[in-house]
Order: sequence, then C-alpha cells, then structure tokens
Amino acid sequence: MMTRQFLIVAAALLVSTGLWSQDVNDVSKDIYHERYAPAKQKLLNILSQSPSNEEALYLLTQVYLQNDSVQTAKAKLLSAPPAALDQPIVMCAMGHLLLRQDSADAAKIYFDKALDRTKSKNPHVLNAIAKAELDAKSGDANYGLSLLEKAFKRDKNNPELYVTKGDLYRKLGNGSESYKAYQEALAKNETYAAAIYKIGKIFATQGNKDVYVNYFDKAVSNDSMYAPALYEMYYHYYFKDVNKAREYLDKYIAASGKSVKTDYLVTDLLFSSQKYGDAIDHAGKLLALQGAVAEPRLYKLMAYSYSALHKNDSALAYMKQYFKLQNDTNYVAKDFEAMGAIYDSIGGKQDSAMIYYEKALVMEKDTVQTLKYYKKFANIYKEQKDYTQEAKWLGKYYETNTAATNVDLFNWGIASYKAGDYPTADSVFTKYETKYPEQSFGYYWAARVTAAIDTSMENGLAIPHYEKLIELIKNDSTDKTNRKYLIEAYGYIAAYEANVKKDYRESIEYFEKLLALDPSNEDARKYVEVLQKHMVNGESSKN
Repeated sequence: MMTRQFLIVAAALLVSTGLWSQDVNDVSKDIYHERYAPAKQKLLNILSQSPSNEEALYLLTQVYLQNDSVQTAKAKLLSAPPAALDQPIVMCAMGHLLLRQDSADAAKIYFDKALDRTKSKNPHVLNAIAKAELDAKSGDANYGLSLLEKAFKRDKNNPELYVTKGDLYRKLGNGSESYKAYQEALAKNETYAAAIYKIGKIFATQGNKDVYVNYFDKAVSNDSMYAPALYEMYYHYYFKDVNKAREYLDKYIAASGKSVKTDYLVTDLLFSSQKYGDAIDHAGKLLALQGAVAEPRLYKLMAYSYSALHKNDSALAYMKQYFKLQNDTNYVAKDFEAMGAIYDSIGGKQDSAMIYYEKALVMEKDTVQTLKYYKKFANIYKEQKDYTQEAKWLGKYYETNTAATNVDLFNWGIASYKAGDYPTADSVFTKYETKYPEQSFGYYWAARVTAAIDTSMENGLAIPHYEKLIELIKNDSTDKTNRKYLIEAYGYIAAYEANVKKDYRESIEYFEKLLALDPSNEDARKYVEVLQKHMVNGESSKN
C-alpha cells in the first residue's frame, strides 16, 4: 500500500514537473516575442508553486530588466530558496543584475562560478553571460563574443546564439560583422524573425527606408506575432500614414499584450491624428484607471492636446503634473519646448517661456533645431523690444548657420544698432560691405552706425561709407530707396565739410547735389546761403 501510494505521488510529481517545464518553454517564447506582461504573470504563477524553478527565476530577471526594475528583480532572487541561488543559470541572473549596477567585479564572481560549475560547456549559461555583457553599459562585448565561440562548439545550430553574436558586434560598432552573424542565424533557420528584424535595424540606423521596411515586413510575414517588427512598422507609418500606423499598432498590441506602454501609444496616435478631444478622453480614462502606475507621458499628451485646442490653462496644469511625475533622466528637449510654448501663448508669461526654451536649447543635439531656437528667442525679444537680447540670439543664429543669408546678417546688425551696441553693429555692417559689395544696405548702415559713434563728426568715421554708398548708387537716383540714401549722404558730407573741415565750397557742392534731388528742401537752401556769405566775408579757410 505504501509502495503504491509512493508511486502515485512520484508519478504526480513527474507530471507536475513536466507541466512547469512546458510552461517555462511557453514563457521563453513570450519573451522572444516581447510579450513581457503575460510572461511576467506566468512566471510569478510558476514560482508561487515552484519557488526553486531556476529557469523561471532567470527568465523573471530578464523580464524585470526590460523595465529597469533591477531592485525588484534582485529582491525576488534573494527571496528564492538557497538551493535555487546555487544553480548556474540563477548565478548568471544575479551577475547580470550586478553588472547593470556597474558592479563588474562582483558580477564576475557569479559569472565565473557559473562557468566553473558547468565547465564552460553549457551553451545556455554561456549565452546568458554574453547577453548580460551585451545589455549592461559597462559590459564587455569582446568577452561576450569569446563565450559564444565556446557555445557554438556545443550548439552550432541555434540561431539565438548567432543573433546574440550579431548584437555584440553592433555594440562594438561593427556593422559588417553584425550583418554576417544575423545571416548565419538565418542559415540555421531561414524564417527566424529575430535575425530578419535585426538586419532591418542595421539598415534603419542608416536611414535606408526601402530596405529596412522590407526586412521588418518580412519578419512579420514569417512570424505574425513578432512584436518588435510590428512596432517598427507602426513607428515607420506613424510619420507617414496614421491609418496604416493604427493598423500596425493594433497588431502590435495583439502580439505584445495590452500594457501601460500600449495604452500610451494609443493615446499618442490619437493626438498625432489630430483627434485631440479623443486623445484627452482616452488619456483621462487611463489616468483614472491606472492611478500611480500611469505612464507620466500621458499627462504630457493631455497638455499637448489641450494646447492644440488653445485651452492653455489646462495645458499648463497637465504639463506641470508631467514634470512633477516624470523622472528627470527621461526628459527630452521637446518637453521644455512644449512648456515654453504654453507659457508663450499665455499673455505676460514670456519670461517663464524663455526659461523653458533655454532649458530645451541646452538639451537639444540637433543643429537644425538649435537654429530654430535661436530664431525663436530673437523674435520673442524683438516683440518685447529688448534689442540687446534680440541681437545676441540673431548673432548666434548667423554665426552657427552655414546657410545664413544677407538678410540674417542685416537683421543682426539692425538689432545691434537699436540696442545701442554700435561697435558690434559696426563690425556686422563692415562684414556686410565686404560680403555683399554690390548692395547699398551695408554702406548705408555702416555710415549710420559710425555716425552714431562719431557724434561730433570730428573723426569723419562715417565719410568713407557714405562716399562708397554714393559711388554705388549715384547713377540710379530714380529708385526711391537710393534717392533717400543719396539725400542723407549728401547732407551728412556737406555738414562735415562745413563744420569740421571748414571747406565751404565743397560743402555747398554737396548741398547743391542734395537740392538737385530734393528741390523743396528749404534747410539746404538756407545752409547754402549762409555758407556763401561766409565765403564772401572770407571766413572760409579754403578758397
């Protein structure tokens, strides 16, 4: 009786072990397809019944690492039975966690112990350590490659190993070797979606749209539930065709499982589709449902949507909530730009707007976007009539913009002039004269600026500029602008000749040139009469 009972218990135990083994295999497939939420729940269920299941502990660690939940993963490992912690694959998991925390020396102790226990002959252990070296920023990709060479001797037909090899080469920046490794994976299994997808990622980094889309599409064709490729197809169409993007997003959600991330993606696509009211409703329901675990970016999408509807007070409130809840390390330049734009749209908040715009500028890496910020700042300060700040940002815009035009140089000079920064304005318009000698603007404004510097005319700083201006445009006095410039130039030089050089004859000649263009100028006529009297009385020092 005792024997029969023992056999029944033993048989039940064998069946149970087989079931857990099958469940772990199913979870491995979930992780491969990036179905992390379902995988996590399955693993927790397995471990609740079988706390020492070493493979479940390892896989759960990998799932937690996808969300950067290192401390949670470590706590789960440390709560496992001591016997489980002594298993090589669990040692790999602990080493991986330590490597993520930049504790390379401590991680090496666990890795070495796992390798020693398996005599460096277990492909699964070798691959686990190689993937840890791949995942951690401080990981050694070359060491990971050396481990894979040992793994290939034991399991040369496993495409996963070749994909890890390709990933390690990508970490080293060696695209050609990475491509070869993925091709090796396909030689072992031509329908292996991960390898096809990874080749697509190589071409995506090169911006080769036609090629990478073809690979992502092929990966999906071979495995309709391969979530990474579905996501890339969604992201590709996100910027081209929102309806097509929604089609792939639905497929991605079906493949990866519904999660906080996918809830956010749905809301984001509603916003991108300009369905602002729907985006607000969807985000509001998610925030109410998810509570403290809600994706902080939902608040940002609420703010963006309200801003698009010109409901700036609501936009500001949600953007403030976003900044309160989001981790500082997750901020992007666009966050600060959006906050700046919201403040900018509210009357009297330009100072606050500039604080956020300048934070965005500090974070911005894109040169084109940086130039847009410079121009935006200049416009804001121009509206405020703060010409000093306007000139500052226009100067940055011109000097860092290889495509800057004469208009950009001119605007910089004018802002400097209005700010009273005459030395800078003089430098700018002198540069204008040199770069655009066929244009009158440089000479005219160089003359105006130097006249403002030399207010007594004592040094005659403006004279050379006015003389060059006259020489350039004197034969086209019918043009309204040229006529204005010539009248001013003749008048200034006439005053200089009379008051500084005391050359009344020369002064009269310039006044007469002025009167030829502006016969109704009574002041000029009076000056000529006065100067003629001085000459008659012999007061001029030059005859």
